[in-house]
Amino acid sequence: MASPPHPALRTAARVAALAALSGSTALAYAAVVEVRWFALRRATLPVLPPGHGPLRVLHVSDLHLSPSQGRKRAWVKTLAELEPDLVVNTGDNLAHPDSVPAVLDALGDLLDVPGVFVFGSNDYFAPSARNPVRYLLPDRGQRNTHTPKLPYGDLRDGFEQRGWVDLTNRRDRLTVKGTTFAFAGVDDPHLEYDDLVSVAGPADPTADVRMGVTHAPYLRVLDQYAADGYETVLAGHTHGGQVCLPGRALVTNCDLDAGRAKGLHRHPAHAPEGTPGASWLHVSAGLGTSPYAPVRFCCRPEATLLTLTAGPGFVGA
Repeated sequence: MASPPHPALRTAARVAALAALSGSTALAYAAVVEVRWFALRRATLPVLPPGHGPLRVLHVSDLHLSPSQGRKRAWVKTLAELEPDLVVNTGDNLAHPDSVPAVLDALGDLLDVPGVFVFGSNDYFAPSARNPVRYLLPDRGQRNTHTPKLPYGDLRDGFEQRGWVDLTNRRDRLTVKGTTFAFAGVDDPHLEYDDLVSVAGPADPTADVRMGVTHAPYLRVLDQYAADGYETVLAGHTHGGQVCLPGRALVTNCDLDAGRAKGLHRHPAHAPEGTPGASWLHVSAGLGTSPYAPVRFCCRPEATLLTLTAGPGFVGA
């Protein structure tokens, strides 16, 4: 007859069972609950000249929308109720060849608001199944460009027909409620499509607000925007880390430090306000995921309403 297991072995077995149960519970929460638990973030940016009233800028990024994602589409539609004065879309809208009508439907009335946009890699190329562990490893420069192309041209046409401005490797201006914005935008730096030479040079000193826009917040782009005098830079791409420890991202999928994977920060990091060659940097954790990695943990999907004001200081949530 077999002897009973040693008490230490019984304890180890219980611990292993509890760990497996906790892991499966966490995975179920990440895949079923948090990935659909959309959040509206708010932050205040003190970048307007004295005498200008506040402006509301809605930052939307990384929808990764498939036609079947009705809940996400419905939530994005509600953002029009915020009545933003400007919409900035920092890319990765698509997740399926048939997603363009779904994206245009989800954005809905927001397309009637002044807006600007750039694209990310998942506007250009269809997602594919890959080992998720690779996401946690250092970037080796491998890019997902061998999958079918997505109809980004149709998406661009849909945005431009409603009046949004394409900032792909170009500069432009918009006047919103009497406030003039000077924009610079680049194509996706993650794919090395960014052409910094095309947008290089001092930001327009006659504008009231100077804003740089990019999908992926690579340091080469952030450094140039800051050096050229863009007080505010908006980006996406990181998914906020997507699978995080409480209060801490592990990765950014680019060369930005994990401490700035989402939210409002300074660039260069910790530069005091008013420092020449420094910017406010807002990185959106985005609203979606790859359909092949549909999980989020300690990093809810989000859009952000930025209130631009005159005067020093900022408040983020």
